[in-house]
Amino acid sequence: MQLDFAKLDGLLPAIVQDAVTGEVLMLGFMNEEAYRETRARGEVTFFSRTRNKLWRKGEQSGHVLRVKEVRVDCDADTVLVSVEAAGPGVCHEGYRSCFFRRLDADGSAEVVSARVFDPAAVYQAYQEGKKP
Repeated sequence: MQLDFAKLDGLLPAIVQDAVTGEVLMLGFMNEEAYRETRARGEVTFFSRTRNKLWRKGEQSGHVLRVKEVRVDCDADTVLVSVEAAGPGVCHEGYRSCFFRRLDADGSAEVVSARVFDPAAVYQAYQEGKKP
């Protein structure tokens, strides 16, 4: 099947979901190279729009996402990646999911999940060349 990378200037939204619980863990973007790398390695690779390069989830934290299944939407312009998450969480702020805040009707945000790891410790270990 041919995925449609043209709609977002060469990128596809990639929704990442826990294979067991169904919880949405994060959203990232893939270009064709990131998608091919994801399929070849069996670990999720994204394209960083801010750094303009590929990045494999977990390359700094050790919290890799192992691919269990990939689905595509009806327009072939978004993928849903079902994963087994290694590590306590995927959010760089220390939460299991990047979706740890609920927006209330008045526009305020409320944290509704517990932090599951100390991001400063995880990323400091990476900066010091230690295994996370």
